[in-house]
Amino acid sequence: MTLSVPAVALALCLALIVRAAAAAPFAPDSSGLQFHGFRAGAALDELDAHVRRLEGGTLRCDRAKADRRVTECHGRFSHPALGGPVDLWISAIDSMAGIITISRALDSDQLDRWRDGIVASYGRVGARAQGSQWMMQWVRRGRMLRLTWRTERGAKVASVSLVDGRVLDAWGRSRSRRSLVVGDSVRH
Repeated sequence: MTLSVPAVALALCLALIVRAAAAAPFAPDSSGLQFHGFRAGAALDELDAHVRRLEGGTLRCDRAKADRRVTECHGRFSHPALGGPVDLWISAIDSMAGIITISRALDSDQLDRWRDGIVASYGRVGARAQGSQWMMQWVRRGRMLRLTWRTERGAKVASVSLVDGRVLDAWGRSRSRRSLVVGDSVRH
């Protein structure tokens, strides 16, 4: 049996691709919208380590009293690309970030840099106004990144919110199941 040169070349290429894929580390989730290394769905330990690497970064976390699986974290750090000190807020469920918000007062040039960086990464979307507030939003595979800005006391205030719908949906489903179980046990 003789094989054609194209068939042998194809077989070799496929073998090399399979071998390279097996040797390569697991590829990161390409749908993970992020902003300066922060991504919703990340583990709190990962986010805490990231904040500590930044200038002056600290993260303080407290468990919610109503649902011990929920952790609220607040922090502040400085990063030259963000224009200076920023405030950070994280809401995590089972130690996975469901919502992250990064905010600070900005001048017009800084806001343009935030917006241009996001647009360069995720594409152009239309800005929408609601009253005096503007926002741009990107959604990928159950995750969302939203840039919001407004003028407050003569200065622009901007925030980037990162939301992982999968983390929030899983929490909502488990809360619904728990309330059904509790509700069923009360009825008996």
